[in-house]
Amino acid sequence: MTDRLYYNDSFLYDFDAEVREVQDSPRPSLILDRTAFYPTSGGQIHDSGHITVANSDHKFRVTEVADTEDGHVVHYLEAPLDVSAGTRIHGQIDAARRRDHMQQHSAQHVLSAAFIELFDMPTVSFHMADDYCSIDLDLSDLNTPTLTQSQVESAERRANEIILENRPVSIRYVAREEAAGLGLRKPPAEGRDQLRLIDIQNFDLSACGGTHVNSTGQVAGLLCRKFEKVRQGWRVEFVAGQRAVSVARRDFQTLSETAALFSAHIYDTPTQARKSLDEIRSLRKQHEQISSELATAQAGRLLAETPENSGRRLILHTFPDRDLNFLKLLAQRLTRQASNAIVLLAAESPQPVLIFAQSPGQPNDMAALLKQAVASHGGRGGGSKDLAQGGVPNSTSLAAALSSAAQSLRA
Repeated sequence: MTDRLYYNDSFLYDFDAEVREVQDSPRPSLILDRTAFYPTSGGQIHDSGHITVANSDHKFRVTEVADTEDGHVVHYLEAPLDVSAGTRIHGQIDAARRRDHMQQHSAQHVLSAAFIELFDMPTVSFHMADDYCSIDLDLSDLNTPTLTQSQVESAERRANEIILENRPVSIRYVAREEAAGLGLRKPPAEGRDQLRLIDIQNFDLSACGGTHVNSTGQVAGLLCRKFEKVRQGWRVEFVAGQRAVSVARRDFQTLSETAALFSAHIYDTPTQARKSLDEIRSLRKQHEQISSELATAQAGRLLAETPENSGRRLILHTFPDRDLNFLKLLAQRLTRQASNAIVLLAAESPQPVLIFAQSPGQPNDMAALLKQAVASHGGRGGGSKDLAQGGVPNSTSLAAALSSAAQSLRA
C-alpha cells in the first residue's frame, strides 16, 4: 500500500519517494512507495503537479491521481517517464490547486454541520468540480421535506460564523469501535478498522480521508450559489475561499455589464429585465397577429392569381426575405382556403428554405417530393405526406430545387 503523506499534513507540497511500479498502458503512470498527491475520492477531485527524477532535469506533469483496489495510488503522467522500479523521484504538488481543494472540502464539512445543527438535514453526498461544489441533503424524514431560500441563507450565515471564529481543525485516528460512541455527523463507510477523523472544534466530527485546513479561518468565507430539487433530495451549490471571491467578482462584472445595457443601477436590473421581457412578449404577440393577417391576405392574392389546371392549383412563389415560420403559416392558409392547392414556397433569407404542402385529399407525397428536389443540391428535408420542409446551401440551389419539384408535378 502507498504511504499517504497528506493524511497527516495537508500543507505538504514537496516530498521525496521511490518508484515501485511503472505502467505504460492504458496511460503512462507511476506507483510510488509514498506520496503527497491526493487521489480522487470522497467527492474531492485529485491533485496535480510534477514529478522530477532525482539528480536530473527530467520533469513530468502529473495530470491525474487515482486509487487502486489494493490500496495503492496511481500517478498518471502527461508523457512516458523512462525510469524503473527503485528510482528516486521528487514530487511537487500544485499548491494553489491543493489550497483551493482544502478550502472547498473544509467548507463542505462546516456547511453540512450547519444544516444538521439548524434543521436536522443530513448530507448524503458531496461533489467537487473545478468551479463549484455541491452537497445533497436528505429531507425525507422531515414533516415538510422542502428546502427554502431562508434555510439556505441561515445555514450559510451559520457556516460563516464558524469560519470567522477560526476554530481549530485537527486530525485524529480512532478504532471503529471507539468511533461509534463519538457522535460522528455521518456513519463511516464499512471496511476499515481505523478511521481518520476531521475534528472542527465543538462543531463537527466526521470520518474523512480528504485534505483540510488547519483552522476554519483559512476557509476565508463561503457562498451558497443556488439550490434545487434532485432525485435523492435537495442539492445546494456553493463556493468557498478564493474561489468564492473569483465567482463573486465574475457575477458582479456580469451584473454591472447587464445594468449598463439598461442604463440602470445593478440593483434595478431585475426590474428592467422583467420590463423588457414584458415588452418582448407584447411585440411577439403583435408580430404573430400581423403575420397571421399578412399570410391570410397573401394566400387570397396567390389563389386569385393562380388559375386551375387539370382540377388543381399549383402555386409557386419565392420570397426574398421570409422566415420558415411565415412560409408554414402561408402554406397552411393556402391549403385550407382551397381544396385543390399544391404549394411550393421558398425563401432566400435569412437562410434558403423550402415548404411543400398540399390540400388534404390530394394524391402527392410532399415529403418524398421535397427530398428528391433537394438531394442533388446538397440539401436536406422531411415531413409528412401533406407538409414538408427543407433547406439548401444557397439561393441558386433554391431556385433549381423549386423548378425541379414543379417539373415533377407537371409531368
